[in-house]
Parts: sequence; structure tokens; C-alpha cells
Amino acid sequence: MKEQKYYYISTYGCQMNVHESEKLAGILQQRGFLPAKEQKDADIIVFNTCCIRESAEQKILGNIGAVKPLKKEKKGLIVAVCGCMSQQSKMADFLKQKFPFINIIFGANNVEFFGKYLDTYLSQQKYQNMVIPNEDYIENENGVKIQRDSTMHAFVNIMYGCNNFCSYCIVPYVKGREQSRKASDIITEVKELVKMNYKVITLLGQNVNSYHSSLDGKDVDFADLMQILCDIPGEFELRFMSSHPKDLNSKVIDTIAKNSKVSKYIHLPVQSGSNEVLKRMNRNYTREKYLGLIDEIKQKIPNVILTTDIIVGFPGETDQDYLDTVNLLKQVRYANAFIFMYSKRKGTPAEKMENQVPLEVKKQRIHDLLAIEHQISDEIFTALINTTQRALVEEETDKFYIAKLQCGKVVKLSKHQVSTNVGSFIDVKILDYKNGDLIAKI
Repeated sequence: MKEQKYYYISTYGCQMNVHESEKLAGILQQRGFLPAKEQKDADIIVFNTCCIRESAEQKILGNIGAVKPLKKEKKGLIVAVCGCMSQQSKMADFLKQKFPFINIIFGANNVEFFGKYLDTYLSQQKYQNMVIPNEDYIENENGVKIQRDSTMHAFVNIMYGCNNFCSYCIVPYVKGREQSRKASDIITEVKELVKMNYKVITLLGQNVNSYHSSLDGKDVDFADLMQILCDIPGEFELRFMSSHPKDLNSKVIDTIAKNSKVSKYIHLPVQSGSNEVLKRMNRNYTREKYLGLIDEIKQKIPNVILTTDIIVGFPGETDQDYLDTVNLLKQVRYANAFIFMYSKRKGTPAEKMENQVPLEVKKQRIHDLLAIEHQISDEIFTALINTTQRALVEEETDKFYIAKLQCGKVVKLSKHQVSTNVGSFIDVKILDYKNGDLIAKI
């Protein structure tokens, strides 16, 4: 009888990487592998890596190194490394030199071909370095079985790569240029997900607003794609990320506003409130344009939930630049802001910029900015008391239903009030907000 084999995938970074790991899991399960609960029980360990921040990269290197004793102990254990970190120039050679026990290395742009690389390794028992250049990337999305982590939430790639070249970001160098998936393939995938009763479908891309394809001889932009997907019969919610302010337009905002199926949650990274800093970041929009978009969004979508990303301490950021960011934060009033200290990334223009901000200054600025954001967030969620919000029931326990609001907040709902089903959208009334938690009833 053939011995059962197990796999373990360690995923780092963004939701696009999470979705890539779902593809890796599908490929492995097609070959008879089952998921292992712990790394030590696996016959193949896959590290799906991220290189956006240096701290993440160092953590990944440490975790790969920690597998060495297990590799010595367990004969036949396969170690594979893939993703953004391995896609970087010369990184595959560095990884193999530092960790000779790695068996397979492949890049961020050829995840779909992992099965072929694994088959080749198993037949030859020979190290496989399969990092292909960005320009050689060929989409093979439709041939991959996706083993999704959830039965209600599904990620759908609509595009790959990035053309923006923000001066602090390494993504365009490891992901390559923008490539949009065919609209027909996306529509087919979403229809299938709706048939399978998925309730929240999130469209993924480095910059979904620049999506462009064609369908039946007609051009299809991001707003068109969302409208087509909203017209698919069924009860589901459509979300998207990430969104770049330079490409967000009135057509997209109008499409969100008029379609009940599109989530009224918009993540719009601003990065800085200073025009000088935005220019050095190569963001290609101004503070004024960004605030104009926010005004239009709030006017057309009164119940919108806004979140953002902010980088503190970008090279050359003065006290006034920082105060511009503080003032923008107070003016927009985000429900949540993901705030990071700038850190150098090798190979990006910002790495060589002069006037790097001292660490102690960055620490103080991020501390103060987080305090302001937490206060604003508390005020926004407190204002939800006595309002009715839509929620998705995601879990059932002996006493409670566990449901999640569009803003991401989880609420416990007493089962004594009314009976409902897991996977149902329901209306809940917000009763209170305490210690960061919303209290609600059906």
C-alpha cells in the first residue's frame, strides 16, 4: 500500500500570496499529498515568500534555516522556496548557497508550474532552479486547481504585476509589468464560485483600477468588469484590493455606489499627506487630488468604510511633511490605517536618497500617528451604535453565531434571539462598542 504523503506551506506577505498558496495546495493535492498540521509531519515544505520589507525577508531566512535539523532527520524531505523573495535578481543562487538543503526554487511568476517542477525533481532527484524572467511570464491560471482555505471567502486574481514604480517599492522588479487576465476567464471563475455558494469574492491585483481587457470585441475596464460580475445571479458580496489613487475615477466610484453587491469598504493607500513626499515617492497624485477623491466617495457612498496605508519617515520627511500627514488623517477619518515606518529596500530608488530620517524620529512619529488613528477609529465605531449593519454569519457555536461586518469587525450573536444559517447575510443592530469590540444583536 502506497504511503500517504503530507505537505506544509508557510505563507508570508499579502493576500495575493495567500491566494498563490491556495494554488500550491491544489497542485500538491492533485498529486496525492494531504495537508500536515505541523511542519515536522510534512514530506514537502514550501516557503511562499515576501520581500516587501527587510524585516519580513530576515524572518523568512531564519525560518528556512530552522528546517535544517528536520532535513537531516527526515530522509526524503523536500524543501521548496518560491514567491517574491526568490524572484529577485541572484536571490536563487544566494538561497542555494546559504541553504544547500533546498531542493526546488521557483519565482513569483511561475507558481502555476510548480507541479511540473516537483514531478521533475521526483523523477531526477536533482536540484531544480526554475526562476523565469518577468518578461517570460505566461498566464496559466485556468489550468490550476485551487484548494481554497475558506468555503465562504474566495480570492480571484484579475491582474498581475505593477507599472507604478513607487520609489520605495520592490514589487515591479519582482512581479514584472502589469498583465490583466482575460475578462471571460474571470467571469467564468466567479460564476463557478457563486454556484459553489461562496459569499465574499475579492478581486486581487497590485492596482485593480488599471485593469484592462476585452470581451466580445469591446473594451473592459475595472468598472465594466465589476458591473458584469454584479449582474451574475446569486447572493454574494464583491470586494477588491489594492486600489491606487492615481487610477481611481468617477466611473469606478459610481459603480460601487449603485451596486448593492459591491462592498462599501474601500482601501485607498495614501502613503503620505505631503505633496513633496508624494513626489519623491513617485505616487503620481497630489494631496489635493486624493482629498478630492475622498470627497467624491463620501458624497456618493455615504456609508463608506475607508482604510489606508501610511509610510512614516520617508527620506527627507520634514516636521511639516509629517504634520501634513497628521492633518490629512484627521480630515479623512479612516476606520483603520495601516501605518509603517519606512525601511530601505535594496534595488529601489529610495534606498539611495539623501536625508534618511533617524530611527528615533520615525519611532516617535509612528507612535503619535497610531495614537491619533486609534482615537479616530474608536469614534467611528462608537458612532455605529444604534445603526443597522449587514453581516455574514461565518461560524456557529453552542451559544453564539459568529458574524463579520464589512468593516472587518467580528460580532457574537446570541442564538436565543433568532435562528439563522452559517453562510447567510443578515442585518444586525449595533448595541455598544467596548474595548475595540462591537456588541450587536440580530
